[in-house]
Formats: sequence, C-alpha cells, structure tokens
Amino acid sequence: MVASPMSPSSTTASLVSLDGIALATQRWGGARSPSLVFAHGFGQTRHAWNGAARTLAEQGFDATTFDARGHGESERVPRGEYHMEQFVHDLLMVSARAHSADGRPPVLVGASMGGLLGLMAAGEAEADRPPFSALILVDITPRWETAGVERILGFMRAHPDGFASYEEAASAIEAYLPQRRERKSEAQLKPLLRQDGRGRLRWHWDPALLDGLVQESERYQPRLFAAAARVEVPVLLLSGSRSDVVSSHTVEEFLRLVPHARHVSLADATHMVAGDANDAFTREITQFMQSLTR
Repeated sequence: MVASPMSPSSTTASLVSLDGIALATQRWGGARSPSLVFAHGFGQTRHAWNGAARTLAEQGFDATTFDARGHGESERVPRGEYHMEQFVHDLLMVSARAHSADGRPPVLVGASMGGLLGLMAAGEAEADRPPFSALILVDITPRWETAGVERILGFMRAHPDGFASYEEAASAIEAYLPQRRERKSEAQLKPLLRQDGRGRLRWHWDPALLDGLVQESERYQPRLFAAAARVEVPVLLLSGSRSDVVSSHTVEEFLRLVPHARHVSLADATHMVAGDANDAFTREITQFMQSLTR
C-alpha cells in the first residue's frame, strides 16, 4: 500500500483485495482507541462520510473510509461478476488494517449495504476473533422495506445515458432528495461522476452491480438473520425517522434478534441519514464511542 498526502488530516491509499481488485481508501488520523471503519451504502462512495470522519478525527479518533469495489475510485470486477462474498472479504481486509495501536479491532459504521456486510462479517466470525469492537448500523436491518429499496434502484436506473452537464445531474439529485436544502455543486459532484468517451457524465458505480449484487440480495436474508442473532459486540442502530427502507416493524424485529442493541431514531432524516442530519449523526457516534472507552 502506497499512501499519498491528501490534506493535513487524511491520506489516500490503494489496497489490493484477495482477487486483485484495487480499493481506494482514505485514513483520517488520530490515536484514540478504538479506531473506526466506515462502509458506505450501495451506489455511494467513501465521500459520503467526509463530514463525520473529519469531525471524529478532530476528536482524536482514527477513521478509515473506502470505496467498495465497483464504486468511486475502486476498480470494477471484470465481466461484472459481483457477489456478496467479495464485499465481505474486502471489508474484513480493510478492517484488519485499521486495528488500533493497542490491537483493538475497529468499530464499524455501516450504512445500508455497508451495515449488512458488517452484520454478516461480525455474526459469522469466530467468537474469540471478532473483526469489530462494535457495530453502528445506519438505517439498515436484516429485513428491509421493499418499496424503499425499489425507489433507490429506480433512481439508479433512471439515467442510463448519463447527463450532459453537472447542472443536469444536480437537478436530478435535487428531485430525488427534496429534503436537502443545498443543491450539489460541481465540486461536490465530480467524485460521483465519470466522463465517458462521448463527453457524457455517468455515475461512478458499475452498472453491472444492478444485475449481479441486487438480484442476489434477497436470498441472503436468512443468512443475515442468523448472523445478527450471533452478534455479541455492542450495537447501535441509527435510523432516519422518515426512512422508507427501515420501519418500526423492521426495527422491532431487529431488537428482538439483538436484544443488547441500542436504537436511536434521528428526526427529519430519511434513509440518507448522514447526509440529512450529519451533525446529529456524528454526535450519536461520538457518544457511543465514549461509552466504549469508559
């Protein structure tokens, strides 16, 4: 891994997976234990965590963010053959590199897809070798509301020919996320879009993800339920009060599976919790991290 300076507070690096896929990672320095690893949701990038990671680094915590394979600056899988196991292995590899100086495993902050990967990795690990010190799940439970997921996938499929300009892309996001007060700027959009050979701007993620990973996701639900029931580390579930992916029913079901978990609903947040209520989101993480070190 060869790191290059990004800013006074972070460095980027390329980490090669077991099957040769290069993953883009970013580390926000700090020395407090435990460290944190942030795993983003489907169709997102590591930049979704910039605000929270920077704030936690300023508080002294070491935080690692990364682009999942097929997303952002990480490489795509040849022939588009994506499977859940690949993503779990990638997460375990990133987390193994993010242990605290005292050897303590990191705390995972996983949104949506990232949270499901964390549940699977934590619940299926050997009891005496947990990959994480704790789990912070962001608006995700082993059972999800199908209508909410279909809305997300509908947006991801809505622009197969890309956009003619950043302004056009900003308008599409504005229509999809009307609760956001600020319109995306060109600088904010550049990490999320790639220019193709015709000058069109396309989303950063591999379109093949919609055929492979999405189609097999539902068959993993029994495995996710079994994994959740085996999780023994501290768990915090942060949900959006306006989410259409997580509901009171799925939360209650999860809390029966993981009775030691704590649940906090963030007011006015949708499924995009970190983007909708980043200050409240980061504050809850800080309080949870402090509880782990008492």
